Amino acid sequence: MRYMVGYLQGQDPTQTSVFAVQGDEAVNLTGQDQSIGTDLMGLINHPDAANHVLGLIDNAPTLPLSDIVPAMPVARPGKIICLGLNYTDHIKEGGYDVPEYPALFMRGLNSMMAAGEPMIRPSCSEQLDYEAELMLIVGRRGKHIAEADALSHVFGYSIFNDGSVRNYQRKTHQWTPGKNFDATGPVGPHVVTPDELPPGASGLKIESRVGSEILQSANTSEMLWPVDKTLATISEYATLEPGDMIAMGTPPGVGHARTPQRWLRPGETIEIEIEGIGICASPVVAEESLLQGGISQ
Repeated sequence: MRYMVGYLQGQDPTQTSVFAVQGDEAVNLTGQDQSIGTDLMGLINHPDAANHVLGLIDNAPTLPLSDIVPAMPVARPGKIICLGLNYTDHIKEGGYDVPEYPALFMRGLNSMMAAGEPMIRPSCSEQLDYEAELMLIVGRRGKHIAEADALSHVFGYSIFNDGSVRNYQRKTHQWTPGKNFDATGPVGPHVVTPDELPPGASGLKIESRVGSEILQSANTSEMLWPVDKTLATISEYATLEPGDMIAMGTPPGVGHARTPQRWLRPGETIEIEIEGIGICASPVVAEESLLQGGISQ
């Protein structure tokens, strides 16, 4: 099943619904059953979500997918955990040694936003970089999860752009500053359940581009720590909860490793595409233009 959280164009953006996506059309699941709620948590916690949804969409009215403005799949995830250095060629282009343990960091909610919303290039830096990533959403609570059982803890897979302000990322041994600027981490718009994809979402083409300029192109099978191993590793120290988000790292081709370096510029639209999941497209805007326009963040 393919899901999307959003609101109808021209309506109150706080009034979000959960939609089942069927090609170019969608069914408003929240409209069919108010108990589903306004983000994916209702389905994540439902004891038989798949069959419940199939019952709701049977003969239900549809609307054009283009009428829906995306929102965050989970409005307030408890944890947003990200992997760095998960593709060998990306490790090499960054000048790092291949780690024996995954490089893990966390993002705060203010750094995240829905697909389609503008990525903000901060006024204090021009070094806004792109990172195409697979994102998973945890569906079942677990601690000390066995690798063999780990994939059963995944509710679905989405797309993430781990926008990184590189000079701030390198101000300290911890990457927190460069990874947590406001509105630099778009996610979505679709969440695809595991039955629609290969196990662990492995073997999928992953690409980033601006217009016809292809910036990154790789395959999720190249991840050093695949989804099952990542979940098992993280759950050694943290209890994973339904709705938690885990970003799986980026392949080579990022802007800071290019010659000359290639930063995202206001006026561009960066697209992240993952085979079988979709496209996360984000326009880039300068923070100064928002402030001059009187828009508060």
